[in-house]
Amino acid sequence: MSLKPLFRSLSVTAVLSVGTFGMSQTARAATEIQFWHAMEAALGERLNDIANAFNASQSDYKIVPVFKGTYDQTLAAGIAAYRSGNAPAILQVYEVGTATMMQAKKAVVPVSDVFKKAGLDPNQPPKTWAELQTDAQKLKASGMACGYSSGWQSWIQLENYSAWHGAPFASKNNGFDGADAQLEFNKPLQVAHIQFLQNMQKDGTFTYVGRKDEPVSKFYSGDCGIITNSSGSLATIKKYAKFNFGTGMMPYDANVKGAPQNAIIGGASLWVLSGKDPAVYKGVAKFLSYLSSPEVAAKWHQDTGYLPVTTAAYQLTQQQGFYEKNPGSDTAIKQMLNKPPLPYTKGLRLGNMPQIRTIIDEELEQVWAERKTPQQALDSAVSRGDELLRRFEKAGS
Repeated sequence: MSLKPLFRSLSVTAVLSVGTFGMSQTARAATEIQFWHAMEAALGERLNDIANAFNASQSDYKIVPVFKGTYDQTLAAGIAAYRSGNAPAILQVYEVGTATMMQAKKAVVPVSDVFKKAGLDPNQPPKTWAELQTDAQKLKASGMACGYSSGWQSWIQLENYSAWHGAPFASKNNGFDGADAQLEFNKPLQVAHIQFLQNMQKDGTFTYVGRKDEPVSKFYSGDCGIITNSSGSLATIKKYAKFNFGTGMMPYDANVKGAPQNAIIGGASLWVLSGKDPAVYKGVAKFLSYLSSPEVAAKWHQDTGYLPVTTAAYQLTQQQGFYEKNPGSDTAIKQMLNKPPLPYTKGLRLGNMPQIRTIIDEELEQVWAERKTPQQALDSAVSRGDELLRRFEKAGS
């Protein structure tokens, strides 16, 4: 989750972690390095700015950013290109694609004016799910079409919800301790939460609008008063919203002992693919070093809402007074550091996780359509997901 008026599942502050890309060399010219990514709109503009600044800082290498679509489309394109021998030098892969890459070894957003009309304080976002439900009811009563919506339902409502409440999403410490992990998000805790959301949907205070970032446009257009989404949505919201908004930490259930725990990070990392000339890798190394420099990493963090990828970038942002001038911009960081992580709240490392997320989306959509109970849907998602885990385990053995 990560922000106030818009906090995608908290911990979710997609991080631009360094990884991998490259390209071919032109005769007596700068070595071109293809960088395939999934940053669109304002995020893509900022990424292009970084590439242009790097290119202008030297004449030996030219980073060529190429937008390849959504996270899953970018991953699929990268894998297909690698198999055909035409892979980029650097490929951005979202966090749930990490296990796939490793196997290849060779926010709440309240609209301030609407909040005031509903008798709410935009600077006091709901802290618990019960408070969020109450606020969403007031927003609906004030005339808003959508009180609350959420993007990335698997990541926010199950993956981060589990971690935020100190519960595992899967066995084997969410897969970090072995590929033989089994999914565990169909327990009473998670079932009760999905039932809570289904009840909100029935009374009109929760609106499901899509599997990914669809709620963001619903928020900045003024249709929804509160959304949970990635902190990386801040750049887009700041660009298009015609109103002031705030951010808050992900809600928690007050009856769960120890909650809130800590959020888990989302986002994407960069992976360097093999098969390129030595000159390309020299350029890739130089570019990755440039990306991780405090100044560049801090500016990316400040411009986009994503978490700082290095301690130095965080410290520089503090020294520059950014958090003081922009209240709520450090919400995602506070979520991540809320408490020392438990062995099963450090993140996920599960094979075929992108496909498992699709299964979860399908099953939750059955809940929103009232064709399945929360228990039936989560049981089915776990069963179907475990089949994919066993395939991944077998492929890697």
